[in-house]
Amino acid sequence: MNAAVSNLMISLAAMQVARKIPFDDPEVLTYVRIAYVASQAVILAVYYFVSMKIKKKNDLTVLKYVEPAAPMSQEEGALVTTTVRDYDLQETSKLVRSVYMGIAMMAFLHGYLQYTQPLFIQALMGVKGLYDAKIVKIYILGQPAEGELKRPFKAAGGLFGAAMGGPQTDKAAIDEAEKRVGSKKED
Repeated sequence: MNAAVSNLMISLAAMQVARKIPFDDPEVLTYVRIAYVASQAVILAVYYFVSMKIKKKNDLTVLKYVEPAAPMSQEEGALVTTTVRDYDLQETSKLVRSVYMGIAMMAFLHGYLQYTQPLFIQALMGVKGLYDAKIVKIYILGQPAEGELKRPFKAAGGLFGAAMGGPQTDKAAIDEAEKRVGSKKED
């Protein structure tokens, strides 16, 4: 099932369950807060563990791809040359930043606006996001880095599976980008 569709289904189901939870009871609210903080701590710990495994493996295989240009831009994609280790660490860093952004958003929603249901929903969605993370599938679940998990990772499809422009890994695109980089150096 598409990750966006499953996230939507889980969100809707969690909202229905959250309606039944008596958040007015201070004891229940405390347990929900503890569950949220615990889920975020587990997620951050798993990402830290993944980064340690990446550093321990130290895969220095060269990875070349053409990063797609920004939408509605006249520029062409940029050539990226990196290693598998650095790429995986960069992807893990993106995931950690998204967790921190979620925590900041939740601090605003719950701390300032006093909303309580999002705590419950985000605790579930955070764990679901951890399971869906490609880097976790490779380093924790032991799945081979092929197919959907082949580096560089393709951008996640939209709600209806429409693939957004992901990195180009074909030899022709890489050669074209190398020629552009070489011609800019000569100028």
